Amino acid sequence: MDTFASFLYTLNNVKYLFTQFESLEIQALGLIEANLPLAAYELVLKASHTFNLLDSRGAVSVTERQRIILRIRKLAQGVATTYYTAREALGWPLLKEEQGSAQKGEVTT
Repeated sequence: MDTFASFLYTLNNVKYLFTQFESLEIQALGLIEANLPLAAYELVLKASHTFNLLDSRGAVSVTERQRIILRIRKLAQGVATTYYTAREALGWPLLKEEQGSAQKGEVTT
């Protein structure tokens, strides 16, 4: 096993990872409330990765694993809802561009 993998899967501080997950969750919730879905999305990805590290270490019980997955799911839903609302408030600008191109006979992907 190479050194970085050794660190991630055997030497990484479990207590620190739990603390990091909690911190990322709190920050993501704050960004969702502040209507900053893309910044919140990045933190949700980091929280998910942190959970995966904990899970791979066997540091999470079956019950706790389910609770953490639900917490990540709640964050992801918050990001999706906030993003949808933000795009809707802007009047779906990218959708209008695609519809205009399609009406002109251009192929969109």
